[in-house]
Amino acid sequence: MNTHAPDLGQIRLLLAVADAPGFRRAALQLGLSPSALSQAIKRLEARLGQPLLLRSTRSVRLTEAGERLCTAAREALGQLDRAWQDLTPTALGPAGLQGRLRLSVPRSVARLMMAPLLAAYCRRHPGVQLELCTDDALLDIVAAGFDAGVRFSERLPRGMVALPLSAPQRFVVVGRPDLIAMAAPPRQPQDLARWPGIRQRFASGALFEWEFQQGGETQRFMPAGPLTVDDQAVALAAALEGAGLAYVYERLASEALAQGRLQCLLPEYCPPGTAVELYYPGRRQASPALRALIELVRETAPRS
Repeated sequence: MNTHAPDLGQIRLLLAVADAPGFRRAALQLGLSPSALSQAIKRLEARLGQPLLLRSTRSVRLTEAGERLCTAAREALGQLDRAWQDLTPTALGPAGLQGRLRLSVPRSVARLMMAPLLAAYCRRHPGVQLELCTDDALLDIVAAGFDAGVRFSERLPRGMVALPLSAPQRFVVVGRPDLIAMAAPPRQPQDLARWPGIRQRFASGALFEWEFQQGGETQRFMPAGPLTVDDQAVALAAALEGAGLAYVYERLASEALAQGRLQCLLPEYCPPGTAVELYYPGRRQASPALRALIELVRETAPRS
């Protein structure tokens, strides 16, 4: 045994004597005899090499060293108790499940689909501190301190457990009708060079190529235009203002397409898209708060 390591049991006994105050009352509360409690405190004092209590026939009070130890112990034990409560859903209290849950989500996905899921989670588990961090970079969620992440299927890190969060999300090329009318209708992806394209840059610095498919063959197109952004919502807003064509998730542009404010080009070339998935390091590493989110996703996520 390390004689320099604190004995939490003895420290809790010291706190009980200080709070009672006195050995007789504390012993009664703890279910011990006063002599056994006194001997335990003496052993703690012997390990520290200094008195922690000043005893008299009528009273007991803390020494200066005892005050310092009790103040630090209350703070440390309080933190330990709170951490224990976060990890034991069987002792939940009136707020239900407690703890913290941090998620890393791409900005476009957060805007498209996360709000209803997170609102449902908060209603079901109001005691959990839920934090959503939006970032398009491919983070190491474990190293960055996240419990789970959300990414498209083809960008999931290896070795992760994944759970479908949505049906496949398709990319489409959209532009304002008056802008599109300025040139002949395109017949193939390369014809899109007739219009300015709103380019998007990844967090890595690379530019996003527009991808198309037909007859099992994949084609890629790099747009040319004066505007480059790093966010799909900005690209869509710029397209609505006539800055150029944008390549965005169909769901993001669905309202503007339905209203006729935007028009879709080459829909027959647009790839079918991939699903969005929730991923996390492993089932054994999932906290109670994360397991609750997994359960909710399984209940509510739409299927393709």
